[in-house]
Amino acid sequence: MTSTNQDPVLVVLQLSGGNDILNTVIPYNDPLYVDNRPNVRIPTDQVIPINDDLGFNPNMAPLKPLWDQGNMAIVQGVGYPNPNRSHFRSMDIWHTCEPDKIAEEGWLGRAIRDLDPNKENVLTGVNFGRGLPRALAAPGVPVASVGSLETYGVLTSIEQEEKRSEALNIFSRMYSPTMGQGPVFDYLSQNGMDALTGADILATAPGKYSSSVEYGASSTSQYMRNIAQVHCAGLGTRILYTTAPYNSFDTHATQMTAHANLITDVSTMVSDFYADLKEHNASENVLLLVFTEFGRRVHDNGSGTDHGSGGAAFLFGDKVKGGLYGEYPSLEADKLLDGDLHFNNDFRGLYATILEDWFGLDAQPIVNGNFEKMDFIAK
Repeated sequence: MTSTNQDPVLVVLQLSGGNDILNTVIPYNDPLYVDNRPNVRIPTDQVIPINDDLGFNPNMAPLKPLWDQGNMAIVQGVGYPNPNRSHFRSMDIWHTCEPDKIAEEGWLGRAIRDLDPNKENVLTGVNFGRGLPRALAAPGVPVASVGSLETYGVLTSIEQEEKRSEALNIFSRMYSPTMGQGPVFDYLSQNGMDALTGADILATAPGKYSSSVEYGASSTSQYMRNIAQVHCAGLGTRILYTTAPYNSFDTHATQMTAHANLITDVSTMVSDFYADLKEHNASENVLLLVFTEFGRRVHDNGSGTDHGSGGAAFLFGDKVKGGLYGEYPSLEADKLLDGDLHFNNDFRGLYATILEDWFGLDAQPIVNGNFEKMDFIAK
């Protein structure tokens, strides 16, 4: 159940709905940005410049210190060939690395299987939020999915050994009739018992944690706090995952207000999370990946933006080599893809970099091929 605290750890924050890259990392000196965004754009005097061409959304101010310290990398134009504008299909592609078929296994599920092949730790992977992201799902791979760390675990309030044993027996009987009736039932049975075990262990994390950092009130901010609690508890968890509220970044209308609130929340929670890890001397072995399934269309629709492509991913951490990776997609009309930004970096190369240069795993069978890696992790 244990692992050294210096084992590399990946935290994933998924921005569901398709974050608008043009209003996040802004080409503020490109006249085509103004031309294409008559209504949904950030005024030049509000942009936080990071170089002569690009700048942050003004609500990303909490992240500027991480950028200045060299602990923030931006992968520009990240995506995949023949982009799909469906939320469900595009996210499924990101989760499984299978753009041409429906896959059974998620890329992080495969990674967990390689990190813990003997299933010695039922908490190698933990998700915070409702359900289980496809990225973490793989047959035979235990992953805990937690709604709230403080209330997680059906046995955590049972103090008397007799009642605890009774609850365990009832739980076992619920699953035992299905044992031996095929691999699916065996899988469900084992995962049920793994979840029970994981619940008890995870319930100890809040008691081992205290912090001066006050996270925001949003559910995702509290999940990031939970992730810090689990990481600082030293439970051997290697992959921790959470998702911004379902499809919250799908800003078809009233984007300027909605997106400002979303970017403020994400920027603040990432800054708080990093400060929390620093306070606990627990940041050195953590890599945080922030991604979205696609970008938005280049031209606004009047009050918002529709589904597009060519988004961006962000990485944070002590071992991150900060800066820009790949070229910012061109806004020139003849270089767009049906009105969308072209992708410049295949997301599977991003994953391969994390798998090989961070975890030390063989990426090829996990991402289903060989893809050009990036150089955002310090050796």
